Amino acid sequence: MQHFDLVTAIFEFVILIFSLCVHECAHAWTASRLGDQTARLQGRVTLNPMYHVDPIGTLLFPAIMIFGGGFFGLGGFLVGWAKPTPVITRNFRRIVRDDTLVTLAGPASNLLLALIAFLVLAGLILTAHGHMPDSEVVQKNAEGLGQICFLAIQINLALFFFNLLPIPPLDGSHVLRHFLPYNLLNYYDRIGMFGLLLMVVVGGPILGVLLPPAMRLVYFALQLIQGS
Repeated sequence: MQHFDLVTAIFEFVILIFSLCVHECAHAWTASRLGDQTARLQGRVTLNPMYHVDPIGTLLFPAIMIFGGGFFGLGGFLVGWAKPTPVITRNFRRIVRDDTLVTLAGPASNLLLALIAFLVLAGLILTAHGHMPDSEVVQKNAEGLGQICFLAIQINLALFFFNLLPIPPLDGSHVLRHFLPYNLLNYYDRIGMFGLLLMVVVGGPILGVLLPPAMRLVYFALQLIQGS
């Protein structure tokens, strides 16, 4: 692996871990606001990776994807998962509504991170068209920050779409359970045993359909800003 590729891989890994921590913290914070303090009492309303890291989903799986040169059929899109946030739904006043909001808070946080990274990248482009100092160090720092923002957009959009897939134990499956007939729940819950396999086999093609158009939209918006 070349030096540039290694540095990019390290940045991808750090951005992924941070994004997963924000994702789980969003679950925990929303649950706390809606009446369930289980996650808060376990210290999960934090961005400290120590409270969210899953050895396989946060470390091993992404590390093999990045540094091993293989993406396990996920179409080259970097994804992962953290330790699930504990939620006791009986603590909610309106169980289905509140549990759905808690579940969707995670993907929504990744979408928000992608938006923030886009705004920073747009600001860098506008600055470059304005009065960017001639200092080579400043320009290289701006280019580096721009690359980090671009990676953050791509990773968080991938996490957003990935977590909304209706494959147990992803967030999308948790929402779908509330709307399935009772006689289908047992069959659906059994999918959980094959969840990892389905994530790889089904998740890759679906991300391959959803993520490229989203990234093209990002490119288009950045080109409009650059041409303004």
